[in-house]
Amino acid sequence: MDQLIVALDVDTADEARALANTLRGSVGAFKIGSRLFTSHGPAFVEELARRGDRVFLDLKFHDIPNTVAGAIAAATRLGVWMVNVHAGGGLDMMRAARQAADEEAARMMSSPPLVIAVTVLTSFTEAGLAATGVTSAVPDHVRRLALLTQESGLDGVVASPQEIQLIREACDPRFQIVTPGIRGASDVKGDQHRTASAAGALGSGANYIVVGRPIIAAADPRAAAEKIAAECRTGA
Repeated sequence: MDQLIVALDVDTADEARALANTLRGSVGAFKIGSRLFTSHGPAFVEELARRGDRVFLDLKFHDIPNTVAGAIAAATRLGVWMVNVHAGGGLDMMRAARQAADEEAARMMSSPPLVIAVTVLTSFTEAGLAATGVTSAVPDHVRRLALLTQESGLDGVVASPQEIQLIREACDPRFQIVTPGIRGASDVKGDQHRTASAAGALGSGANYIVVGRPIIAAADPRAAAEKIAAECRTGA
């Protein structure tokens, strides 16, 4: 299922490699986040990219424009399919990320990665957001950041399932929405507060869904991934 991105949120490259080998062909891409990247750096990203896997490098860059541009250029050289920044970094930072991806890809004579921006993390509640000084309701803040991301020229956003519809209404139909916080009725939510089922997220207009623990912690990860794909096909 091309729309299903599996988060390889494990400690070692051996664990991640085993999961990728198990899931390859059943999922559309693999996400490498700060946990695995901090342990093993870019080598494993390159390994998957060389195998032809689509890699979403989820490091949520948030820094001054020049620093983020350098990081995005480096990610482009690794051959990633998708990479993200924090929309809270602002318009100039996101524009610098867009330019860096395009220029580095042109230099390599390849296609640039999708560059997307994180809006509000799925772990945030209204109270948690207010504690940071943002007085807007979560949906309003997500909408504002999504429009800013679109203005910057990035390809889309990361947003919880609960904000998909409002982004679809506010932004261009080609704007990509990547949705974490995917949980079934029987799944433990953990630190995820704004969640929905995989079928619900795709039905609301998400382009891609990111699933971690419900697949990688399953006794049979491939069967878990195929079950989610089947539920999405039937809309269950």
